[in-house]
Amino acid sequence: MHRTHTCGELRLDHAGTHVTLSGWVQRTRDLGGMTFVDLRDRYGLTQLAFNMDSNVELCTQARKLGREFVIKVEGAVRERESKNNRVPTGDIEIDVTSLEVLNAAKTPPFTIEDETDGGDDLRMQYRYLDLRRNPVQNNLFLRHRVGMETRKYLDSVGFIDVETPYLIKSTPEGARDFVVPSRMNPGQFYALPQSPQTFKQLLMVSGFDRYYQIVKCFRDEDLRADRQPEFTQIDCEMAFVEQEDILNTFEGMVRHLFKVVLDVEVEEFPRMDYDEAMRRYGSDKPDVRFDMEFVDFAPVAQGKGFGVFDSAEAVLGIVAPGCASYTRKQLDKLTDWVKRPQIGAKGLVYCKVNEDGTFKSSVDKFFSPEDQAAWASHSGANTGDLILMLSGDLDKVRKQLCELRLHMGAELGLRDPKVFKPLWVVDFPLLEWDEDTERYHAMHHPFTSPKPEQMDILESDPGAVKANAYDMVINGVEIGGGSIRIHDKDIQARMFDLLGFSPEEAQAQFGFLMDAFQYGAPPHGGLALGFDRLCSLFGGSDSIRDFIAFPKNNSGRDVMIDAPSPIHDEQYDELFLRSTAPDENTDA
Repeated sequence: MHRTHTCGELRLDHAGTHVTLSGWVQRTRDLGGMTFVDLRDRYGLTQLAFNMDSNVELCTQARKLGREFVIKVEGAVRERESKNNRVPTGDIEIDVTSLEVLNAAKTPPFTIEDETDGGDDLRMQYRYLDLRRNPVQNNLFLRHRVGMETRKYLDSVGFIDVETPYLIKSTPEGARDFVVPSRMNPGQFYALPQSPQTFKQLLMVSGFDRYYQIVKCFRDEDLRADRQPEFTQIDCEMAFVEQEDILNTFEGMVRHLFKVVLDVEVEEFPRMDYDEAMRRYGSDKPDVRFDMEFVDFAPVAQGKGFGVFDSAEAVLGIVAPGCASYTRKQLDKLTDWVKRPQIGAKGLVYCKVNEDGTFKSSVDKFFSPEDQAAWASHSGANTGDLILMLSGDLDKVRKQLCELRLHMGAELGLRDPKVFKPLWVVDFPLLEWDEDTERYHAMHHPFTSPKPEQMDILESDPGAVKANAYDMVINGVEIGGGSIRIHDKDIQARMFDLLGFSPEEAQAQFGFLMDAFQYGAPPHGGLALGFDRLCSLFGGSDSIRDFIAFPKNNSGRDVMIDAPSPIHDEQYDELFLRSTAPDENTDA
């Protein structure tokens, strides 16, 4: 027997008990007559005591132990003389009578501690060592708990877990596919699924009216902190439902998860339509933990002879509360921040509403005190507040001001990760126009249903049509989204036509789905929640990598196993890819 107990469960009640423990050596302390070893497993830490007076050989053996040695010990539990209230096992120690080294270890390249000295790249290279650290293990325990509670909830309301294929057909919509060559079908390729979208719709046609899957998805896209080439979704679909049924079901699920995982009561989810979200926050995933809503300053700022404003499509701003005390240095720094390429603003106009009732702006020579008083009145700014304004093309200004608003919210401590403010954003545009391809693209995907009352303008004014679509947003993060789907073959054909598919192309790509609709497709809809994002939100992190056991880096590489990597020449031949094999005279 390698262990009778774990390293985290022994207490004073166990005093006098003979136990066997196994784990990793966290650290050793040689105090002359006594040697102490901290033994760690995933359950906790237990102190081992070796006494030179009672067993010289055993104590000498203990002194030779290095960090991360795997050992097994036997001994009696006893009360510690010097207790440690920082760990649950701090009242006891093991008086060791037997020590066996199960496996010696090299000195790790970084310390296996809560606060480690290893950088991101090094810890990614030795991820299996990083996973021994408490913070990383706790993240994966949290992920496990969220997954288990998700399954419990969905099972309790009648959902069935169904697996869908990983080798599917490539489609032109959405992000780039990862493709897999087929050896048995030369020159043909599978794609890894970006989502199980069409399969879950087919399950609705099949009569499984409540489906879910916690499923891997794959997208070949540029990476950020909240993106990975492979990620996990809580993927769901329901038949014989309308939008409100879906929102209520999954609002209930998320409130359940907050309660059982974090013991947090989340208020009801307000609803906000897309146009309102863009007008008030410049984003379809607004962070509503704080105010600083957009103000349209055009009515009180244009027509005054200031060309930057007068020539602009939009003049928008926010009011930063209590920031009139900002120094010139702070304001210059803020201006430089919005001019960064990532934000792209050409400049920043500010106006201080001073405590003495006066105004000080960066454009005093263009605007009188009366003009600036009108700005304050128009925006509701109070004494001590700071007005920040950007101008230019509407879409660009909204994006820039959204980033500035979030930046100011963080600077002022208004984005508390322990406060959760959810909402549903609804009524998205069905389509968006792409200038490069000069055609419409589906804002969500081509199976999203238009609002029924706008079906008659689908061809005459497609840009005005709203989708039966919705996103769940929490603290400015899109946790998931979905829609009511098209279930009528003729409407789906009209949608493909709007998206530039010829009837032949539509049949070649999605004929299986169109054919299925002819055999009695029920009204249906669903959504997918980003499981990794949900876990990182619960864990108070901005990065989903912290909640994935073996993530990729920002270049999409697994530096631990060195993937992606070249394949052998024989594999190129087997897969009929010889024309794409690296030249033998070049670096593979």
